[in-house]
Amino acid sequence: MSKEQGREKFGRLGFILVSAGCAIGIGNVWKFPYVAGQNGGAVFLLFYLFFLVIMGIPVLLMELSMGRASRKSIVQSYKTLEKKGAKWHIHGWFCVAGSYLLMMYYTVVSGWMLAYFWKFASGEFEGLKGEEVGAVFDNLLSNPAQMGIFTGIMVLGGFLVLSFGVKKGLERVNKFMMTGLLLLIAVLAIKCVTLPNASEGLKFYLLPDLNRVRAGGFDKMVVAAMSQAFFTLSIGIGSMEIMGSYMAKDYTLAGEAVKITALDTMVAFISGLIIFPACFSFGVTPAEGPSLIFVALPHVFTDMSGGRIWGALFFLFMTFASFSTVTAVFENIVGSTMENFKLSRTKTILLNAVLLLVLSLPCILGFNLWQNFRPIAGRSVLESEDFIVSNILLPVGSLLFVIFCMYKFGWGADKFFAEANEGAGLKISPKLILYFKFVLPALILLILISGFIS
Repeated sequence: MSKEQGREKFGRLGFILVSAGCAIGIGNVWKFPYVAGQNGGAVFLLFYLFFLVIMGIPVLLMELSMGRASRKSIVQSYKTLEKKGAKWHIHGWFCVAGSYLLMMYYTVVSGWMLAYFWKFASGEFEGLKGEEVGAVFDNLLSNPAQMGIFTGIMVLGGFLVLSFGVKKGLERVNKFMMTGLLLLIAVLAIKCVTLPNASEGLKFYLLPDLNRVRAGGFDKMVVAAMSQAFFTLSIGIGSMEIMGSYMAKDYTLAGEAVKITALDTMVAFISGLIIFPACFSFGVTPAEGPSLIFVALPHVFTDMSGGRIWGALFFLFMTFASFSTVTAVFENIVGSTMENFKLSRTKTILLNAVLLLVLSLPCILGFNLWQNFRPIAGRSVLESEDFIVSNILLPVGSLLFVIFCMYKFGWGADKFFAEANEGAGLKISPKLILYFKFVLPALILLILISGFIS
């Protein structure tokens, strides 16, 4: 096992798969296809790819660079890289808090995926028609005990994986899950694009439709593409920073960041090849958010020949996608707790397992016993938690990472470029410094402002 400064390191494939697993999540499957379809199909895809290159990859690169240069989790990374007397590490604590807040609701939604896999595999959907299919989701939300069981399995399962360490636990399990995820998504895509009338779904998804762009507004489409490209990589709260801290210096970070982004984008794109052909084939109108995954698609599977198997495979794929993110963000929490409070991995895992089980309760209860509790501007508990993470912590955190890496009062551009370009592979030109210093922060500010306006 390779170590540097006593720290475990991923193998190259393990690093890419674990980092991509952190980025690949629930949003890739339902949000990307839906937003693409509603914003002109291929027109949106082109803008999405453009913003991935000019925004997503650079911020990912900076977060990874901080991790690899310091070999520490986010708070200690700031302390290692910042100048004497600086207070950048205060932001590190907000990153840790953001990881906890994200997992307070993400583990619950991941539990829904596991619950639906079980419901399809066990035959609960057999013979259900019409409103009976949608009622399964309503019944799940109204039952805190059932939600608590599946959330608990995801929480305890995630920490169990990490109890075996970085290489034997996180890397080994994510290699298996990501391989399984890619196989499942390929099988599901082949099945769905060969369904009757699937071509209509493919046209909706892939053909440029300027009428849809005009109807929604060109500016709206551009902002949607920018936001999706930015948020898809899970940047801004240190989850990727700690992945970088486990990476060897054999290869440049730019090349690895491109590979992570490509894998994340491939899963998002192929998800659309599953969802839209399936929905159009069975006359189901694609809907945004949970209603697409937990109401519309189960209707498709119950009407499909062999739907019990295809439904179980789809939600197994979704469980893998969400669980890979859970384990990666948990490692950020575990690594930070170990370094900041000098605890062993075993004590850290036990402490955080109990803590996350308790912290997930408000989200669970927010759909039933606390359904009238609307903490932020009439939003539910889950929506409020997600608003803080997605609209505040992620963009603000990314902005601070850029400023820290680019300016002398932070880490400094020279040190960033030296770290990013160390090793063999794609190198990033220092000529981009003006873009990184001025244009990139302005684009992130635009996302931050548009998130509050929307």
